[in-house]
Amino acid sequence: MSVNFIQLGVFIFLTAAVGLITYLKCRQQQRSTDSNKDYFLAGGNLTWVYVAGSIMLTNISTEQIVGMNGAQTLLVAWWEIAAAIGLIILAKWLIPLYYQYDCTTTTELLEKRYHDKALRATVSVLFLLGYLFILLPTVLYTGSLFMKSMFGLDLSIMTIAILFAVVGSIYAIFGGLRAIAISDTFNGFGLLIMGLLVTILALYAIDFDLSGIPVERMTLVGGNDSDIPWHTLFTGMIFIQIFYWGTNMVITQRALAAKSVKEAQKGIYAAVVMKLLIPLIVVLPGMIAYKLYGPVGDVAYGRLVGDILPSWLSGAFAAVMAGAVLSTFNSTLNSAAALYVCDIHQNYVNDKACVKSLSMRVSIVFAIIGVALVPVLQNAKSIIALLQQLNGLYSMPVLAAFLVAILFDQVKPRAILISMLMGSGLYAIFTFAWTPLHYIHLMCITLVATMACSLLINQLVYGQKAQLRMTGKADKLNGVTVS
Repeated sequence: MSVNFIQLGVFIFLTAAVGLITYLKCRQQQRSTDSNKDYFLAGGNLTWVYVAGSIMLTNISTEQIVGMNGAQTLLVAWWEIAAAIGLIILAKWLIPLYYQYDCTTTTELLEKRYHDKALRATVSVLFLLGYLFILLPTVLYTGSLFMKSMFGLDLSIMTIAILFAVVGSIYAIFGGLRAIAISDTFNGFGLLIMGLLVTILALYAIDFDLSGIPVERMTLVGGNDSDIPWHTLFTGMIFIQIFYWGTNMVITQRALAAKSVKEAQKGIYAAVVMKLLIPLIVVLPGMIAYKLYGPVGDVAYGRLVGDILPSWLSGAFAAVMAGAVLSTFNSTLNSAAALYVCDIHQNYVNDKACVKSLSMRVSIVFAIIGVALVPVLQNAKSIIALLQQLNGLYSMPVLAAFLVAILFDQVKPRAILISMLMGSGLYAIFTFAWTPLHYIHLMCITLVATMACSLLINQLVYGQKAQLRMTGKADKLNGVTVS
């Protein structure tokens, strides 16, 4: 295919500009003497602007933009609306708790509540498996699919995925969270601006007339056979959001890297405001694409962008989209490295290992496996539905462990461990063998069953009755009282 040099030039210029700004900003940042906090939490020096920007771009990548627009229905806007609630819960209740316990990883809270390394390591392993087999390949596949459909590239999806993996790994390995957060912020604001511009131009292309789109695609009230039945909004939906925004290291890591609790909260509330604008970028264009092209699925957004943007603007848009893909990919690598290094390697293998060197090896292994799994997703009917469904294999058991740890005292860690494994097994049965209800309902059932199992095993097997934790109760951590 012929090369559009204007498009390519704009893409290279903007991508290089973000890289240069990131490098200069990183040089100005103060470095922490704690290697874990310096590499994984940017030395605890992020301002609220970088917290907000990094949270948003880590979340809004091509698996959302491509997948949600690919659904071509208004109903998927509920994922964004409900996300605002999850962010508020993170800001108001969970972030103060993480800071109170001086956590480097979210899972460290579990160890400090119950003084048990095995519980922390087990939850980390579940997170790592989710990142490795679900999130990383999904990000690479959807990002590659978008670039291929938007520009009509002759390159295969695997080739594009490899290119993303190489560049993303360089950011994660050599820059740590500091470089990721800074580049995320600039790319994030660019994505908001360009995304809204795409929506406006797409509306102009159809004369702001959405007529002709089937009524069932224009409703926020989902039927029983839809991706999001209305009644699931009152069961599993809210718990999915609490898990993703409140316990998931890929997201929460940004808030843990802020200068203070208040700075983290300001960043999170800013992200809430931006999140409420996101349906205009990740939902409405898919509806417009339906009017223009019909039910084209996950290629909808790339095709729409390729048709309505002039060359120089499409080059700019490609730059911010590439930034979005790289953001989620390198953020996941950095979070995976943090969980492995802090929760597993330093606790069980070598507590004096070189953080940067070990993180580099972990990141490379995860990147290679993520690329290798990309072909598995090519036959998926709906990326966003598949992603949410598979997440339940570990998300609800992990959330159950956090909720029990936060809400109850006098619970044996082994009771939580056993119940988590049972919860994962239960949801696996629901997913692969017997599906009596919608998977969002089943996620709620899995959560409740896992928590109940923890409390029952604690009492029946270990002879210890859990006590509901009272708000404001003080703990002693390393000789310091916290409450």
